Order: sequence, then C-alpha cells, then structure tokens
Amino acid sequence: MFAIDGVKLPSNASKARSGTRAEFERQAGKLEAAVETLLARHRDQDDKAVEPDLHAKETKRIERLKRDAAQIREWLTEHPDDRRGSKGSVRKSNRTDNESAKPALDPDRGMATGKGVIQGYTGVAAVDDRDQIIVEAQAHGTWSEQELLVPVVEAMKPYVTDASLVTADAGYHSEANLEALAKMKVDALIADNGMRSRDERFAGQHRHKEAPDPLYDKSANAKTKKPKRYQPEDFDYDPDSGTCTCPAGKKLYGHGSGCVINGYAVIRFEGAQRDCVPCALRNQCLRTPEKTKTRQVAFFQGKATQTLESHTDKMKRRLDSPEGRALYGGRFATVEPVFGNLRHNKRLNRFTLRGRTKVDAQWKLYCLVHNIEKLAHHGYAQ
Repeated sequence: MFAIDGVKLPSNASKARSGTRAEFERQAGKLEAAVETLLARHRDQDDKAVEPDLHAKETKRIERLKRDAAQIREWLTEHPDDRRGSKGSVRKSNRTDNESAKPALDPDRGMATGKGVIQGYTGVAAVDDRDQIIVEAQAHGTWSEQELLVPVVEAMKPYVTDASLVTADAGYHSEANLEALAKMKVDALIADNGMRSRDERFAGQHRHKEAPDPLYDKSANAKTKKPKRYQPEDFDYDPDSGTCTCPAGKKLYGHGSGCVINGYAVIRFEGAQRDCVPCALRNQCLRTPEKTKTRQVAFFQGKATQTLESHTDKMKRRLDSPEGRALYGGRFATVEPVFGNLRHNKRLNRFTLRGRTKVDAQWKLYCLVHNIEKLAHHGYAQ
C-alpha cells in the first residue's frame, strides 16, 4: 500500500509581495503619486530654512519610492499576464518567487495551514506502508492538492503493480481524479469530505476538538455574528401538490423540471422579486442580500435513474465497506510519521531556495536522506 500526502511549507519569498497585475499597477501608481507629493513639498521649501537632516531623509525616501515603483514596473513588463490556476482562475503572483504558491483571490482559498495562509510550496510524498520508504517526492507551487494526485501516481508507475493499493485523503478527491485513476487501472482508495460523517466510529469526534482559549474574549464577535440562514428544511414543501412556501409565508415558483445535480434528481423553487426584494427576512434567507434578488431552494429526490453510477459513488461504497475502512485506516500511520521526521528531526521548517526547480531538488534531497536513514536502520549500513 502506498500513501500519498503533502505538507505545506513556507518558501524564501515574502507574502507581502503577492498580488495580481491590477494590484501591482495600483501599488506602483500610489508610489509614484507619493513621489510627486514629496517633490512638490521640496519645491515649496526651496526658499525656506529646512534642517539638513530632515532634507536628507526626505531625499532618501523619494529615491526609495522611485526605486520600488521602478521595480514593480519592470516586473509588470516582464510578466504581461496574470498567473492562472488549472481551472482558469486568477492566482496571485509573487515578485520574489513567482513559482511559489500564491494565496487565491479568495483569502479562504490560499495555501491555508494551521498557522494561517503562507507563501510557499507543497511537498508531496508517496510512502510505502511496510518500511516507510518514500518512493516518489515532488514539490509544487500550488495550494490545490487535487492537481497533484495524477502527476504523483504517474511517476509511481515503476513501483505500482496489480497487487498495489494507492491511498490519499480528501484533499486529493475529485471525480476527474477518480476517473483518471480508473483509466490508468490503478487500485486506489481516495477519501471524500463526507467519509467521517458516514462512519459511526467518528460519531463523537466533536468531543476531542481543541477547547477555545479561555482568555479570548468573544463578546465583540457575538455582537457582529451573522444570523443563521434559512435552510431547505425551513421551507414548507408539499410533494403531493408540488408547492413550496418560504418562512415568510410567500409561495415560491417551480424553477425548472427534471433537474439533476451530482447525479441526484432535484426539484427547484425560486421566489418572486415582488416578494423577496421588500422582505424583512432577506438577511436570514440570502447569503448575499445586497447582490441576490431572490432565493432559490432545491429538494433532493434521490438518485437519478437515468444517470450512471459515478466514480465518486463507487469509491464511497468501497470506503464504507469493512474491508475499505480497514485498508484506508493504515494511511495515516504510514505517511504522517515521515513528515514528522522531515520537519522535526531533520528541521525542514521552510524551503530556503527560490523557484520550483530548486525547491523540488531540496525536497527530494531531504526525502533521500530519510530513505538512507531507513536503509541504515534495516541493516544496509553493515
């Protein structure tokens, strides 16, 4: 069994130098405007007595602002296009290491870790469960683990046989990835986001979550806490008459027929503008009431009969089986100790080089040292 996982590490790049081309244009414009303001102040003070030290400081400041603005303009000239993700979304660039992972336009979709959003790389490793030998190691400048599964599995082909099993956590799960593995005829167990919620063994996992900091005052947040939005169960849906009434007592119109979402048949309803726009419950009903005019709600009716079983459904059924749970249970104990060895024992807390080629070499070097240590412990040093 091979377990695939990744660890996010900061790189030798400043997160403050991240942004899109539009953001860099605005930043350069602000610096140039500041230079013009300081120069105008200098001209006004030419006929006045000014302390030499103050005059020298302002001169240095003007030169620094000019230099910073010129560096941004030079970078924009060398990089005429924004960075794009695998799905075409804009990703922030970085002027010190443009191949490192950039926080996305949505702050919640950056390279998020337990310490916040970082500027860095994802080090991916594929580890065997018998000896914890790293059979494949790659470093990528992206926060999306879904993009990394297929390249790692393709690089593992010399080691994967018909009797092999590849495992990965929910970060690597997608219908496209499962379809690609099926075409490659690779036996795999890839968890989905709802796997633990379906496993009765994790029914009491909320009890083990870290307790809140008793010194943290939540009173300020309590005042600004947004009201809970109405969920589909808060709407009065009558399947016999095919009608739906919102919490405000207004009837919704049927919106489309024969709809299928993720392989499930749904019945959709939408409110009328004359009812939703002046409604006093908009803030509780809509996620963005300032942008959205009407509320839409969908009721799932079960699996659509006309659709084929997806790769995700097949994987869920296998993961939920006793055999699948037993096999997948060995993933965590296989790969996580390797990252503990690399980060704690080998002191790999950050990448010290710039550019994906150099960072990838540094990551492979540390993984190689891990493997040499494993071989030594198994008697190959004698």
